[in-house]
Amino acid sequence: MNFRTSIQSFFIGAAEVTNFALRFFKEVLFPPYEFKEVIKQCYEVGYKSVILVGTTAFIMGMVLTLQSRPTLVEFGAGAWLPAMVGVSIVREIGPVITALMCAGKVGSNIGAELGSMKVTEQIDAMEVSGTNPFKYVVVTRIIATTLMIPILVLFADFISLVGSYIATNIEGHTSFHLFFSQVFEKLDFVDVIPSITKSFFFGFAIGLISSYQGYNSNKGTEGVGRSANAAVVISSLFVFIIDLIAVQITNIFY
Repeated sequence: MNFRTSIQSFFIGAAEVTNFALRFFKEVLFPPYEFKEVIKQCYEVGYKSVILVGTTAFIMGMVLTLQSRPTLVEFGAGAWLPAMVGVSIVREIGPVITALMCAGKVGSNIGAELGSMKVTEQIDAMEVSGTNPFKYVVVTRIIATTLMIPILVLFADFISLVGSYIATNIEGHTSFHLFFSQVFEKLDFVDVIPSITKSFFFGFAIGLISSYQGYNSNKGTEGVGRSANAAVVISSLFVFIIDLIAVQITNIFY
């Protein structure tokens, strides 16, 4: 594949994803509404990711604290450790790491599941039976990821701070109340609101791209594997792109 063909494929793919997103906004606004399926997908996306996200967040908080402590102590700023870790986790590390973990777990699940439904003609069967497969299998999953990933981010932030508190007490003694007082003393709405806002965009991007890859899968079982892989890779890339844009916007307005 030469350079010209690659550029053409890129723009064609971008146009198809855009049309896919526009169709989502069209379908989500008009009945019938699949509330039961949305709740089911929220369970699949949120509850079944709690252990993975919580474990990752806990380790992340501990590692960040243990790695930062020696440098801060060297400069006589050990007392700033809780505030530094808290701001870092809430503003950047928590949302991005959580989104990446969900892109890997949730994105691959959606891509593989919809890809399997596509190649086994389940989606075609739904169309024949009079059901709107796009609304049932795509819209519900995008809504679920958009709603649940911000909640997982809040959960991950808290677990990370608990891990940081435990790591802080490995080489010293800081009360639970003092630690969190120092954390929240330095946190502001400027830190919290942008991080939660971009988490919604992370969830939307993961759901949209994963659903697109699975819904347009082909070439049998090989296509299912490619859809799952592409869902993870492209979703992870978009997480970084959205984060970069969000940081620039935050710097402009705040």
